[in-house]
Amino acid sequence: MNQKMLFIYNPRAGKAQIRSNLLDIIDIFVKAGYEVTAYPTQAAGDAVKAVKERHAGYDIVACSGGDGTLDEVVTGMMQCDEKIPIGYVPAGSTNDFANSLGIPKSMLKAAGVVVNGRDFACDIGKFNDYDFIYVAAFGIFTDVSYETKQDVKNVLGHAAYLLEGVKRLPAVRSYPLKVSHEDQVIEGDFIYGMITNSHSVGGFRGITGKEVLLDDGLFEVTLIRRPSNPMDLNNIIMALVDKRVKSEHIYTFKTPRLIVESEEALSWTLDGEFGGEHTKAVIENRRKMLKIRVPNDRL
Repeated sequence: MNQKMLFIYNPRAGKAQIRSNLLDIIDIFVKAGYEVTAYPTQAAGDAVKAVKERHAGYDIVACSGGDGTLDEVVTGMMQCDEKIPIGYVPAGSTNDFANSLGIPKSMLKAAGVVVNGRDFACDIGKFNDYDFIYVAAFGIFTDVSYETKQDVKNVLGHAAYLLEGVKRLPAVRSYPLKVSHEDQVIEGDFIYGMITNSHSVGGFRGITGKEVLLDDGLFEVTLIRRPSNPMDLNNIIMALVDKRVKSEHIYTFKTPRLIVESEEALSWTLDGEFGGEHTKAVIENRRKMLKIRVPNDRL
């Protein structure tokens, strides 16, 4: 008897490349013995709703789109009593988490992984009442992804983030924060912070640190204090790009849980999408919470 697959895809992700690959992807799924139900999303939040309302009776939920599409599918699955495996065919402009999982950039090869790969139990983040897969961040650059139009992302890719981010440098602002994790408390004015479970963010590999594991129950945390002058800012950027460069303005550590508190509401981004404004963020790592299909020779 054929297994059943719910295939959710974002027809606009990346350069809308799913349109020219859709029939071949479904053909790969069917040839592998799956009975496929395809669902094209129409608006933000559609994938969450589709998973919650339709997942029953399926053996796997596959999705195609950017990290935002995967984020919605994961969010929907986290709200289901029965959690079935998730397959991912990346079609976005950055695809940080797919890169971390070793999923091929080729859509057809990624579709092959969905049907021939193995299930990997990976960590899932919780941000207050929200779920996220690989990054929760605040400060400079973090609103670039959701404020940059999809058409611009499609044409410029990673350059879209950099070009938009550079515009913000003259107006960098800082946020007085209290960050608590385990038995430590850090206080100060910060221009940026990211809590990650990924090898790359914004397409920049290695920026999250060394020895990153996606199933160890730990986040990699990076906090950047406000620089005093342009030279300090330049040193911070160099330190992020080249780990051999050190900066006294950067804090890095691993933790399963942390609390970020601010007097005024702080804007956050979760997996590249707007995550709301919060004066208190409780961020927890739920170890090995969901199964995602990955290549047999990775992780």
